[in-house]
Amino acid sequence: MLELIKQSMLAGIGLVLKTKDEVEKLAKELIEKGKMSEKEGKNFLEAIREKSDDARNKLEKRVEKIVKEILKKVDVASRDELLALKKEIRELKKAISKETDTSG
Repeated sequence: MLELIKQSMLAGIGLVLKTKDEVEKLAKELIEKGKMSEKEGKNFLEAIREKSDDARNKLEKRVEKIVKEILKKVDVASRDELLALKKEIRELKKAISKETDTSG
C-alpha cells in the first residue's frame, strides 16, 4: 500500500513538472516567433516557475498528510516513535548492565 501511495505521489509531481516543461517550451516558442518580447517571456516563465513550485509544494504536503493519516489508521509506528523506542531500549540495556555489574 505504501508503494502505491509513493508511486501516486511521484506521478503527480511528474505531471506538474511535465506541464511546467511544456509551458516553458511554449513560452520560448512565442518569444522566438516574436509574439512575446524577451522581457515578457522571462516574466511569464518566472510566473510559471513560481506557480509550478507552489503546486508541487502543495501536492507534496497533501500527499504527506494523506500518508500520515493512512499510517495512523493502519497503526504503523512512525520514524520518531521507532527512534524513541531504540533510545529507550539502549537506556534499559545500560540500566540492566549497571545492575548486573553491581550485584555480581
